[in-house]
Amino acid sequence: MPSPVPSAAAPRRPPRRGAAIALALLALMAAPFARHAAELGWAGLTRDLWPESRFDPPGVAVSAAIFLHMATGAAITVLAPLQLVPQIRARAPALHRLAGRIVVCLSLVTAAAGLAWIGARGTIGGPEMSVAFALYGALLALAAAQTWRFARAGAYARHRTWALRLVVLAIASWLYRVQYGIWYAATGGIASTPDFTDVFDRVQVWAFFLPWLALLELWLWHERRRGGRAARA
Repeated sequence: MPSPVPSAAAPRRPPRRGAAIALALLALMAAPFARHAAELGWAGLTRDLWPESRFDPPGVAVSAAIFLHMATGAAITVLAPLQLVPQIRARAPALHRLAGRIVVCLSLVTAAAGLAWIGARGTIGGPEMSVAFALYGALLALAAAQTWRFARAGAYARHRTWALRLVVLAIASWLYRVQYGIWYAATGGIASTPDFTDVFDRVQVWAFFLPWLALLELWLWHERRRGGRAARA
């Protein structure tokens, strides 16, 4: 009768190639947005964009914060999904750890810089957008800190859970633009205004990250439930 406990010598399942391809495609799709954000952020940090930019001219600390937010946010949009590539984790663990530290640090900077801007200037869409974006920034910082914390503690299951949340939040600013693009292509921009205060705009300030986090939590719950059934079998 076979033992219900898997042998320690049992071969490990090879990394899934499909997951690597999907994650690489995700990073490639986000790359044009990331490049634009990085270029704008770098330009704002190194030269005077006033009055072509609605942000304050250089020399104002809070303006440096928003341009830093753009540049570091662009980096995590592309780098964070690549942290989930199974082949990198399996074959280059040192690279995975180094890149993970970079992503966590950049995420914390992105969150802090964005929150500094919101605290000092608010957002173009008014109080509702400011509250939603501040919550997003706080969640990004929390996910980054928890991802680091559980990796350091060797609690890899919890590290993975928080890393997945971090990835969702890291690509959310790109999803914000994608969802706007789809909406404008489908409706011509109904219920959206340049000052981001119409109905769609007010929904979108929450919809670019909360529904995606909810879907992730549902998937994680299903994964835990399936794992529990397998353990009882």
